[in-house]
Amino acid sequence: MIKLFIEKKEPYYIQFYRMIRQMIFDGKFQPGEHINETQLAKEYNVSKSPIREAVRILEKEGLLVADKSKMLVYKPTITDVEEIYYCRMALESFAVNLTTKLATDDELSKIEATLAETEAAISKKMEANSIIFLNEQFHQLILTFTKNNRLQKQVYDLKGLINYYRILNFQGNERAVEILEQHRRIFYYMKERDETNASAEMVNHLERDLKHLLQIMMDSTRNL
Repeated sequence: MIKLFIEKKEPYYIQFYRMIRQMIFDGKFQPGEHINETQLAKEYNVSKSPIREAVRILEKEGLLVADKSKMLVYKPTITDVEEIYYCRMALESFAVNLTTKLATDDELSKIEATLAETEAAISKKMEANSIIFLNEQFHQLILTFTKNNRLQKQVYDLKGLINYYRILNFQGNERAVEILEQHRRIFYYMKERDETNASAEMVNHLERDLKHLLQIMMDSTRNL
């Protein structure tokens, strides 16, 4: 079990939310596994209230699923992956279109700096989580610079599962380099202020992600 160092300055339920979420992402809680609130409360010597609140947030994000009286870790299906990625294609292609048109040069420079940080992280062979975070930041900055709160909320509602798939999608040799090159192609058109091609490259990038994820899932099923 991960050691959780309780900090009084932050609500307990937020700390437990982050801990359980990370354990799901790290595979320490497996898909379909039962999350036992009583056991967690006993393990960390707290009441069940903060655990229950953390679980509620994770259920809302889709990372936990209610099954009768139990709460189980989300188990991805091909239909789920396809539906979420089709939503991403629609929302994020529009986001990159808006940001290409509306972002200031300084904002575009921040996106470019993230790509440079990603390249450096790959060159230094940094841990996967650091590179995944930078990949997430690339998409997040594009969304932020749309300055469209409603669009941001639509993507945020999918964020838990997007991050879950992003980690799963990172599997494979040279995967970090492949994703970086795709991000660079998107940014090339953004810097040219070519919103049509920037949007097309975002869709292409997400289509490749989807294909890769489906292959991982099919391979996993065959190996069972």
